[in-house]
Amino acid sequence: MPDQVRITDVSPRDGLQNEPGVIPTEQKVELVRLLTDTGVDEIEVSSFVSPKWVPQLGDAVAVFRGVAAANSERWKVAPRQGDQPPQQPVYSALVPNERGLDALRELGDSGPTHISVFTAASETFARKNTNATVAETLERFKPVVEHARVHGLHLRGYISCAFACPFEGSIAPERVVDVAAKLINLGIDHIALGDTIGAAGPSTLRGLLDSMTARFGPIASPFRGESWDLTMHLHDTFGRAAECVKVALDMGVRSFDGAVSGLGGCPYASTPGKRAPGNISTQTLVRTIHEAGYATGVDLDRLEQAGRFAAKIVNDARLRAASTTAGGANA
Repeated sequence: MPDQVRITDVSPRDGLQNEPGVIPTEQKVELVRLLTDTGVDEIEVSSFVSPKWVPQLGDAVAVFRGVAAANSERWKVAPRQGDQPPQQPVYSALVPNERGLDALRELGDSGPTHISVFTAASETFARKNTNATVAETLERFKPVVEHARVHGLHLRGYISCAFACPFEGSIAPERVVDVAAKLINLGIDHIALGDTIGAAGPSTLRGLLDSMTARFGPIASPFRGESWDLTMHLHDTFGRAAECVKVALDMGVRSFDGAVSGLGGCPYASTPGKRAPGNISTQTLVRTIHEAGYATGVDLDRLEQAGRFAAKIVNDARLRAASTTAGGANA
């Protein structure tokens, strides 16, 4: 039996957070519903961040409540014979600080079972993205880590700019390893390496993973509950993400993030005339994994359906934002 690879679709959060327009809550809930039926292992639903800074995700509480309601209705309907829906995935969210915890607490049992925090291997990026130093971001995580420990929540720690920073250039692997060690010492049980601007290539990826395993030991399977666990969060800015997936698989990585239809992308990787490509598309990710001889539980036909819906709602939001901008300019 081929090795199983864990798939997280991050399109409802990372795929939408930098869009120029705000997508209606009910459309986000529908996207999560469609992704739920694809067989992905986890869906990153939203982020409990201030609407002032990320208005696109200001409805996180409402989205989680909508997802809970949709699932309640979903399981009331008996599936047709031979059309059993895939097992319900894990729902997760970013909880960057204590204020985010307040929103999380509002949800009670409707909230996520997996939560994430994020920092960076670049001081400049950390300051621009979180208005804090790397050390200050780690300090903010402490109440989140304590809450996760008390309530039995799984905790992921993102490290942005794991290969390169749009402001500082290439990032030495030792800096990434140092941040990972601090996250693990805080009590975070899962590390996600973010190739924020899509700078990774096969050789740089091997170098970083070699440095990580030299410090922490072999990468564990996410399906066996071992202590040292790793996810690759790749962006496809230069079209190298699929090649990096193959290298990571060869080196023992069994957990990856993707976003249907390649949504997302760091705004710092874009230019005034060209928007940078986003995350590796979940469709490409799953096909690459299958072609490499590994297994996922993902139904590609259903994934394509979710991808078409995601592309449509994003395109509609962009058109609305462009229309509003044009209207304002003419007023």
